Amino acid sequence: MWIVHDAPSLKAACLRGWTFGVGHFTIGNNWIQHAFDYQDKMPPVLGYIAVVLLALYLAVYPAMAAGLAWRLASPRSAGDRTTEPGGSYVLVFAAAWIATEWLRATMFTGYAWNPVAVVWLPLLSVARIAAFVGTYALSGITVAIAGALMLLVGWRRWRMPAVAAAGLLLAGVFASAHPIPQRVGPDTPRVRVVQPNVGQEAMQDGNYDLRILEAMIDQSGRPQRHPRLLVWPEGAVNYYVEDGYPADWYYKGTAPVTRGRIASLLGPRDMALIGSTAIEFDERRELKGAGNAIFVLDPAGKLGPQRYDKAHLVPYGEYLPMRPILSRIGLSRLVAGEIDYLAGPGPRTLAVPGFGSVGMQICYEIIFSGEVVDRANRPDMLFNPSNDAWFGAWGPPQHLAQARLRAIEEGLPVIRSTPTGISAVIDAQGRLIGTIGIRRAGAIELPIPAALPPTLFSRLGNLAAAIVVLLMLAVAIAIPRRPRYGLI
Repeated sequence: MWIVHDAPSLKAACLRGWTFGVGHFTIGNNWIQHAFDYQDKMPPVLGYIAVVLLALYLAVYPAMAAGLAWRLASPRSAGDRTTEPGGSYVLVFAAAWIATEWLRATMFTGYAWNPVAVVWLPLLSVARIAAFVGTYALSGITVAIAGALMLLVGWRRWRMPAVAAAGLLLAGVFASAHPIPQRVGPDTPRVRVVQPNVGQEAMQDGNYDLRILEAMIDQSGRPQRHPRLLVWPEGAVNYYVEDGYPADWYYKGTAPVTRGRIASLLGPRDMALIGSTAIEFDERRELKGAGNAIFVLDPAGKLGPQRYDKAHLVPYGEYLPMRPILSRIGLSRLVAGEIDYLAGPGPRTLAVPGFGSVGMQICYEIIFSGEVVDRANRPDMLFNPSNDAWFGAWGPPQHLAQARLRAIEEGLPVIRSTPTGISAVIDAQGRLIGTIGIRRAGAIELPIPAALPPTLFSRLGNLAAAIVVLLMLAVAIAIPRRPRYGLI
C-alpha cells in the first residue's frame, strides 16, 4: 500500500500491484506443478510454467485494487507529491481489495483460492467475523488492519490504528466461538471418515482400482452399536455403481457386486456416501459425458433416489473449454480423458436416512464463499470429499483452511475425506474436531457436530461484503482532511 500510494502515475500504481500479485500467486499456487507429475502426456517441467502463467493472470486483480486506490484516494493522482497516506486511502484500498477478490472468485468460472482472510484461522475468534460478513469482507478488514499498522509504523499516526485495534477486539469478542452443546450417548450417530493413503502415483499400478477399494474397506471398520455415516473420498470408487449402463461398460466388475462389497461394511442403521463416476447417455444411448458424483448407499446395497454431480468443474482438469478448437492444437493432453465431465445443477441437499440432510461440495467447490449451500434447503452438515493427492505438500493445508471458513460462514459442520490428507471433521465454528494428517492411512469416527442457527452471512451471502465495501467508502469520504483529492 505504501509503494502504491507513492506511485507517480496510474500505470505505475497498477504495475506495482500486479508485480506484488505475481509473487503472491506464484508462491501460493506452487502446488499446481505437482499435478503435472502424474500426467503421462505432459512433461512435469510444464507445471512450473503453468504456475507462473496463472499468476500473471491472477495478478490482474491486485493490480486493479492498487489502481483504484491510487486513482480515488492518493494525493499523487492530483499531482500532490508531499501529502502522506491517511485513513481514507487505507479504507479505499481495503474496499477495492474486497471487490477485486470477489471478482477473482467470479470471472472466467472463478478462482477463489487462498483469500487473504485465511490468515486469521489461528485466531479463531477473529476468523469468526466471517460468520457475519463473509470471507471477502474479512480479507478487506485484514487489508485495513495492515494499512493501520502502516500508518502507525511509517508515519506515527495513532488514531486509525487505535480505532482498528479496538474495533478488531470488540468484533473478536462479539464473534468468539463457544462450545456447542451436544448430547452424546450410545445411540448418537457418528461419522466415520476414511483416508486410505493411496496417492496418484499408484495409478501406474495395473491393480490401482482394486488396491484403493481394498484400502478403503480396510479402514472402514465394522458395524457398531451406534449408527455410522461412512464417508469415502472423491472418485475413490473406480468401478461403476449405477445400473443400466451397456454391458460392456462393466469390464471392471458389475455394479451390484461393487455396491454389495461396500454395503457389507454397514450395519442396519448405517449409511455410506461414496464418490464415483456417473456416465451420461443421450436419448440414442450414445455417450454424452461423465459426472463426478456422490452417491448415497444403504445397508441393502441400494443407491438413494438422488445423486450429487459436481457443478463447479475445473477447466483443463475435468473438461476442456472449446474442445473442438483446443484439441486440434494439442491441448486435449491437459485433461485426463477423451470425454468431458458434465456440470451438475449447483449446490444440492440430499436426505440421508438416519443422519438428516447433507449438503454436497466436491473438492475445490468448497473454496467459493457464498456458493456452497442450497439456500432453499439448508442442510445439517456439508460433505466435502476431495482428492488432494494432486496438491503436493502445500495445497492440502490451504484447502483445509478454506473449508474451515465455509463452516464459519454457514454455521455448518464440514466433513472432509481425501485419499492422502488432510481429512477432517470441522465443527460449525471452524474448529478442527479430528484430522488425519498428510500421507497417513487411517480413519476418524466421531459424533457428528451440531449445526448452528443460520448465520447473518448465510442469510445475506456476499451482499454482506458489498455492504462492508459501501461502509468503508462512506467512512473514507467522511474522514475530515484538507486538501481533498478524489475520495479523500
